[in-house]
Amino acid sequence: MANNDSNNNVEILAKSEIFRDLPGEVLAEIGKAVRLQIVPPHSMIFKEGDPGDGLYIIRSGKVRVFRRDESGMELVLAIQGPGEAFGEIALLSGEARSACVEVLDEAELLVLSRDDFDRILREFPATSKFFFREMRRRLLSDEQRLEVEVRDAYQASRISWFDSIVVLGVSVVLAIFFNYSNPNGVPVFPTAPSGSDISVISPPAAKEDVQRDNALILDAMPENFYQKRHIQGAVNMPLSLFDIVYAMTFADEDKERKIIVYGNTISRPYDVELADKLLLRGYKSVSILKGGLDAWEAEGYPVAEKAKQ
Repeated sequence: MANNDSNNNVEILAKSEIFRDLPGEVLAEIGKAVRLQIVPPHSMIFKEGDPGDGLYIIRSGKVRVFRRDESGMELVLAIQGPGEAFGEIALLSGEARSACVEVLDEAELLVLSRDDFDRILREFPATSKFFFREMRRRLLSDEQRLEVEVRDAYQASRISWFDSIVVLGVSVVLAIFFNYSNPNGVPVFPTAPSGSDISVISPPAAKEDVQRDNALILDAMPENFYQKRHIQGAVNMPLSLFDIVYAMTFADEDKERKIIVYGNTISRPYDVELADKLLLRGYKSVSILKGGLDAWEAEGYPVAEKAKQ
């Protein structure tokens, strides 16, 4: 690795989706922190299971992002070129690498180490929300891409019952493979939370605690539900993104503070599962809002709704 021109680095960072919305002073700091790495063709940058010790921005060249199963079969996840970044998921989540990355053409990579990344977050704490927003966008984009692939496969399967069975099997395998490759995926065989150790709080009692600033309300629903309708002032912590949201925006929260969780559906108790995770993280006072959002609204308490178009 070698030092390179920081002004040129900032120009490259400003064109990258993951960095372009950052304030100028943060971009300048990252521009000084990154190091240039020149990698020859067909070299492996990292493999699945390696520690997440840095993220990479492509200055020139192309890389291939892929996974390899036990039999050696490869599934290409993406081909990336100049201006694109990779390796940030493991860096943000603290998990091991979830895929392999190989250089196709000779590549010039800007590398931001974990130490420098953590230092910049300490010096500019507001920066975490930009990285979290980009992480959430990427995960949602991956989910939508998988949905489109499965739907297209289903539509193409109407030729015969045999083709339908084959496509269904492929779709299930793809879904499981995507879920496994995502460090924040849902377990294939989840353990249902019991909820036996979680207290329940009524809307009036919860409202009083919030007014006295004694409690924080968390909405456990997926972001699209939260955007449509949620308790005014509630913080969205989607269960599928718990590890990322927690690490970047919630890890320093006082564990003695009262936490009130709501958000469940007929098919899934998001509130109970999120409350269980918080209890496992050491929070002393976690309660579930009795009746959830509907009961809160029935009491006449404030609810935020997305404006109708």
